[in-house]
Amino acid sequence: MPASRAKLCRPSLVRVHVSNLQRPAHRVEFTAQGARIVSGDQSAPRPSKLSAWLRLVRADKPIGILLLLWPTLWALWLAAGGLPPLATLAIFVAGVVLTRSGGCVINDYADRWLDPNVQRTQQRPLATGEISGTEGLIGFALIMLIAFGLVLLTNQLTIYLSLGALALAVFYPYSKRLIWFPQVILGAAFSMAIPMAFAAVSGEVPQLAWLLFCANILWTTAYDTLYAMVDRDDDLEMGARSTAILFGDLDRVAVGILQGSFLLAMLLLGRRAELGTVYFASLVLAALLIAYQLWLARNQEREPCFQAFLHNNWVGLIVFAGIATSYWVGR
Repeated sequence: MPASRAKLCRPSLVRVHVSNLQRPAHRVEFTAQGARIVSGDQSAPRPSKLSAWLRLVRADKPIGILLLLWPTLWALWLAAGGLPPLATLAIFVAGVVLTRSGGCVINDYADRWLDPNVQRTQQRPLATGEISGTEGLIGFALIMLIAFGLVLLTNQLTIYLSLGALALAVFYPYSKRLIWFPQVILGAAFSMAIPMAFAAVSGEVPQLAWLLFCANILWTTAYDTLYAMVDRDDDLEMGARSTAILFGDLDRVAVGILQGSFLLAMLLLGRRAELGTVYFASLVLAALLIAYQLWLARNQEREPCFQAFLHNNWVGLIVFAGIATSYWVGR
């Protein structure tokens, strides 16, 4: 065979430039050991373990910490009649960060069967397999142990109340499979810092604390219903339950009633605590913000509902500013 013909028949490598082609999407495979992420592009670098843990505890999304922090600060200022002891304040702020982080871990552990099928949660580390279920449970236990160590620096009543808070935090993610109103359970879990704050500052939990506790359940249920409206279609497909599904087309009406009841409860609280004009002015501003949230969610679309949920951070901040300023100026 001529050399030229032999050269043509010799196998050669064909290089294809794929920089402009769409990379294959990740997929999740389930095995007896749990879920693992499989990439169509095996050359793509995997995120580091530290990055996965930071995403698992939502270090990049502080909204959950803030929504838990504001009611805790409300309670501390009300219990102390102004600025609480700095040591107690530091314990509770650190406790909020830790318990919120632990809550995210146990929530994602319970939802690892659901999250791969929900658009918003597909890339959570426990859903993709970047962190295993066993690692998640160990991490949750360690975070809760550190948080409990902080509680031990307070008093016996606060310690007892913290056990109830832990039980609610663990039950909440599983309640999505059992009841139609898991948002109420989340509200109770987020509100347990309120009696704990009163117990830590004053050694007792007065009626004022329980009024604030109930008010915060109303507020949390309202904003978490907005959050659930984002995932409603996915939850319906997967069989998860939520108040957004329970309320159906009346979801905005229900959220409005819950938010209005929250404002009424906070009005009663202000009168019982003998707070000043600044506080009641803050409630007026909060009411305007809530009205804006309902307007955002008017078409029940995912992104506007999510923005309405995020907007509750400003409600919490304004109410706290009203309480703190009222005590600062002498009511």
